[in-house]
Amino acid sequence: MGVRPPQQDDDEPDAIEFGIAALDARLSEADVRYPADRETLVTALGGTEIPYNAAGNTVAIGEAIDRAGRSQFESEQDLLNTLHPIFEEMRESASSSILMQLRALVPF
Repeated sequence: MGVRPPQQDDDEPDAIEFGIAALDARLSEADVRYPADRETLVTALGGTEIPYNAAGNTVAIGEAIDRAGRSQFESEQDLLNTLHPIFEEMRESASSSILMQLRALVPF
């Protein structure tokens, strides 16, 4: 007797997007014109929570912008370049927590 191979489920993504990749994907869906300020971005993204690590931890776009210390962005690339270190810092601090270290040991 044979076993049927697993069915291909196209509903699930092949990769998990987080950080700048996730923000970029959401920006491509939003209607943002540059230069843009914090309020314009928060309104355009509709309070979207952006995942900053593969575990699914998220941050509000307004909070990420506030951490960057800027409120005006000349282009999408300017925004992404500014927020990249913020997402990296958050990802690294979350991965160093005891809870995240324990979670990494569990295979599911």
